[in-house]
Amino acid sequence: MTYVVTDNCIACKYTDCVEVCPVDCFYEGENTLVIHPDECIDCGVCEPECPADAIRPDTEADMEEWVEFNRKYSEIWPVIITKKDPMPGYEERDGEEGKREKYFSEAPGEGG
Repeated sequence: MTYVVTDNCIACKYTDCVEVCPVDCFYEGENTLVIHPDECIDCGVCEPECPADAIRPDTEADMEEWVEFNRKYSEIWPVIITKKDPMPGYEERDGEEGKREKYFSEAPGEGG
């Protein structure tokens, strides 16, 4: 099992989770974070730290696409280990629907 970052992190990017991760498996993109699924040790300490409830276990329904999304971007983005301020306008975007489609040109699992 692994934990993955899902839609609600996009365009908010709270970073409370990165400082509690004992294996530094968070990676930072321009408008979201991801977790490297092969580096995550399934400790779960990050999940309750996320104010946006964007970190979920891969055992929940329909998480395969998020595992792939997290894997893809963790391979190309830099690691993040220090908390930063969330993105400007994060309050309005917290809970916004369809952020993946709005902020990424491809949906997870489509390759490319």
